[in-house]
Amino acid sequence: MFQGNWSCSGCNTSIKELPFEPKNTSNLLCRDCHSKQRGGSGGGKSFRPQGERKMVQGDWKCSGCSGDIKELPFQPRETGNLLCRDCFRNRR
Repeated sequence: MFQGNWSCSGCNTSIKELPFEPKNTSNLLCRDCHSKQRGGSGGGKSFRPQGERKMVQGDWKCSGCSGDIKELPFQPRETGNLLCRDCFRNRR
């Protein structure tokens, strides 16, 4: 964390600590203004929507082991490079 004495460009609140060293201090935002700008909840922890992940049903093949993949947490644009959970974890 970087310590300093900056002001939020959105609400003029004092900012004492940042997770990065600012190069330009004219457009810094406090957590609340940053979260509002990004459409978040204000908690500052994550911008990922909370709740259940929507799974997409399909009939795909794993490019690693040729096993069947019946659901994914996203709609694939290409299907030639999909990995099942086991192959995905092993490649990480």
